[in-house]
Amino acid sequence: MGNRALSASTTETLATGGARAEDSVTVRPVQSMSTAKTERRPSCVAPDWWDYTTIHPDLVAEAASLTARAVGKLSRPGFRVHFHDTLEDFYTAEALEYVSAWKESTEDNPVGICGPIGPTEQLPLVARIVNALGLDVRSGHFWGMDEWVVDGASVPATHPLSFEKADRELCFDRIDRKKVMPDAHLHFPAADTRAYRASWESGVRCAVMQGGQGDVKHWAFNDPFRRAGKHRNAPPTPEEYLKLQTRVVDLHPLTIAQNARTSGGGNISLVPTQAVTVGPVETWKADRVSIWHAGNHDNPFGQRLTALMISKRIVDTAVPMSLLGLHHDVHFHYFVGGLGNCAVEMH
Repeated sequence: MGNRALSASTTETLATGGARAEDSVTVRPVQSMSTAKTERRPSCVAPDWWDYTTIHPDLVAEAASLTARAVGKLSRPGFRVHFHDTLEDFYTAEALEYVSAWKESTEDNPVGICGPIGPTEQLPLVARIVNALGLDVRSGHFWGMDEWVVDGASVPATHPLSFEKADRELCFDRIDRKKVMPDAHLHFPAADTRAYRASWESGVRCAVMQGGQGDVKHWAFNDPFRRAGKHRNAPPTPEEYLKLQTRVVDLHPLTIAQNARTSGGGNISLVPTQAVTVGPVETWKADRVSIWHAGNHDNPFGQRLTALMISKRIVDTAVPMSLLGLHHDVHFHYFVGGLGNCAVEMH
């Protein structure tokens, strides 16, 4: 099946959706997929943690079997799948979410966007579009999603891996100084989370929370929990996880390895093992959650698994992204060339 067969236009939405669906949501744990009473298996990559390798094999097999066309058909009311045929279109569409949000903003009714580091390719495009159109975005707001934490303190913007550093250098420092929002409108999380959390209660509307998807199936750094204490035999319930606010978290080993691969040239020792991250509480304050799959961060299997779980509202906190099945407006964007397949290929 060729790429062009996947979409009639570059950014076709493969099914209609967008209606609020929270009233009909039921939390269905993965274990219910089998009638046999079996204990959850341990993680095959990090036995002291919960992660997607602990879920039921039937769900794993179903996700791995999905063709690209089948992924496109997972849209439902409240969850929409979009395909982009080129990276140019993919990152331009992502950048335009910033522009659209800030165009809605006024001094009396400020609007913002929460954005990721990973991907970052959209950030220079945001600045270029704003400048080319001569937009005045001074009333707009921006929330960073997360930041590294070392020895209990968030890293400074001078740290080579700092997310704030990347946001500023790739986007905000490139916008016309006379028309860019003031620093007070840029909200970057810190280990002392009080100011950041207060910014979400300040009356500024978050039009969209963007994100990528990590190897461990997180958005932001909402990683699975360790297998310890009351969570030794089962991961947190969805209700428990959804109560989490912006906080400092321990990072799953897969997350550390992924960030070494994508940002540190493979140097794992360079990557901190903790971070501060925006929580589900703040995520549910966003009008829309928009996830962008370019194929650089998570793999073909992961890109299928979370879409399947969100589509069917199969919620399991060992797969944190599955919680988005409980949000009323979620969009998954795929670069067709990065969706790949789950066939066994020896390299």
